Amino acid sequence: MSDVLRTLREARPAELDPDAPVDEGVRRAELARAMAAAPSAPLSAAVPARRRMRPVWGLGLAGAVTAGAVAAAAVITTGGGATGGDGTGPGRSGAPTVTLDARTVLLAAAEKADGQSETMRAYWHQVTISSGTYTVGTGGDRYDITVRSRSESWTPSRPGGKQWGGQQDLGARPATKADEEAWRRAGAPTTFKIKVPVAPGAKGRLKPFTATTAPGRRYFNGSPLVDGDKVFWLGRNVTMKDLRSLPSDPKRLKAELMRWYKGHDTESNRPMAADDWLYTVARGLVMDMPVKPAVRAAGFRMLAGLPAVKSLGKVTDPEGRTGNAIGLEEKTPTGVIRNEMIIDMSSGTALASVNVMVAPAAGTTIPAGRTMGSTVTVSTEWTDSKPR
Repeated sequence: MSDVLRTLREARPAELDPDAPVDEGVRRAELARAMAAAPSAPLSAAVPARRRMRPVWGLGLAGAVTAGAVAAAAVITTGGGATGGDGTGPGRSGAPTVTLDARTVLLAAAEKADGQSETMRAYWHQVTISSGTYTVGTGGDRYDITVRSRSESWTPSRPGGKQWGGQQDLGARPATKADEEAWRRAGAPTTFKIKVPVAPGAKGRLKPFTATTAPGRRYFNGSPLVDGDKVFWLGRNVTMKDLRSLPSDPKRLKAELMRWYKGHDTESNRPMAADDWLYTVARGLVMDMPVKPAVRAAGFRMLAGLPAVKSLGKVTDPEGRTGNAIGLEEKTPTGVIRNEMIIDMSSGTALASVNVMVAPAAGTTIPAGRTMGSTVTVSTEWTDSKPR
C-alpha cells in the first residue's frame, strides 16, 4: 500500500472494517476530527487525498458538440436523477425539461477545458466544502442532519517543499425542511451524537462523534511531501511531474491510468469493476488535480466513453449553483450508490461530487434517495501567495 493511502487509512478509527466502502463526506469528516484531536499531526493524508476542479465557465455548447449533436442527444424528462441543493431529491421542478445525454455534457466540458490557459506558480491552491448526512434521534423522533466542513490546501509545485492545509467544521444543520421541523419538535438541540453507518455485517463500527450547530475553530498545519515529491493519488502516489506529463489523448490517458488498476476499490481490497474504478479515478483527476487543461479535457472525453455513465439532468449543487449532473451507479456492500458529478457547462469545470443511496442493501439503515455525502469545489488556482 502507498504511503499516502496508508496514512489516510490510519487516520480512520481502528474499529472500522477496512473493506467497508468509504464515502467522500465520511472520509473528510474523519480527517477533520483527526486534525481537531491532534492539530500538530502531518497533513500527508489530508492534502493529497483527491478530488475537485475550479468553477469558472460561461454559457453554451461549442466546437465539436454541434447543434445537430445536441438535438440528437436531447430527451424530455419530468423528474428523477440527481439531488437538489438541500439533499431532498431532484434539483428541478416537475415541469418537462430538456436533458442532454452524458456524452454530450462531457464532450462540451472537454471542448471548454481545451480552450483554457494557465500559468504554474508556487502552489496549487484548493478550497472545498464537504458534507455528510446522518440520522439522529430515536423512534418517531428521528431526523437527518448534515454536517459540513471547509478544507483548504496548498500543494507545492516543486519537490522538497511542504504541503499545507486548513480545516474548519462549519456546523451541523437539519438536512431538509421536514428535518428542521422534527428538530424543532425535539427542542432544537445544538449538539448531536452521531453514529456513522457501515455495511451490514461489517466487523467493526466507527466510534460515535459529536457535532454541534456552531462552527468550530480553524486548524492549520503543514508537513513535508511524502517521499519528498508525492502530491496526489491517481491509482498510485504521483508527483507533480507525473501529473504534468499525463497524455492529452483520451485513449492514451485511459491506458496510463489503467496500468494501476488491480481489480479492487481505490481505498480497500473490496472488488471493483474496471469502469467503476476508472470513473472514480478520473473524477478526481478532472475535479482536483493540477493537470494541464488539455489533460483535463482528455479526462472528460475518457469519461464520455464509459457506457455506464448516465445523464441526470440540470440540478443545483449543495451550494446552490446550477449545473448538469452525470452519474455512475456502483454496487457496494451498503447498497447501490450513485456517484454523481455536477458540471458547469458554461465553463467546462466540475462543481461538485455527490454520493446518493439508490437501493440500500438488506440491513442498511440509510434510506433510498439519501444524499450520503458531497464535496463542492469553491475554487482551485495556481498561486504564489503563502499558505496561511
